[in-house]
Amino acid sequence: VQLQASGGGLVQAGGSLRLSCAASERTFSLYTMGWFRQAPGKEREFVAGISWRGGSTTYAEPLKGRFTISRDNAKNTVYLQMNSLKPEDTAVYYCAARSSGFTLVSVDSSDYSKWGQGTQVTVSS
Repeated sequence: VQLQASGGGLVQAGGSLRLSCAASERTFSLYTMGWFRQAPGKEREFVAGISWRGGSTTYAEPLKGRFTISRDNAKNTVYLQMNSLKPEDTAVYYCAARSSGFTLVSVDSSDYSKWGQGTQVTVSS
């Protein structure tokens, strides 16, 4: 599966953005999906994940309540709604897919086999 992330941009602190990740395959519904981010000089970190049917979501603890992950399997797309953005949310955001058959969300980036190209999110103070 090929993944295409979009929706990043420049936003003021307190603002919102919605990221999208479109998948190339109709079998997208079989993949558990995740969002990760990487800020300059820092390691890639888990943001949120959603199971293949969308019934289970997992969030990085500090982001709970501000970020929401969802998916529309009919559109082969996973979303990340980001509210109340802070300057420390500035990073390149990546969507990723676990291999088919792995139904649980993982916070470990090495458990994801397919990655999108990333979309830049910049939050100004």
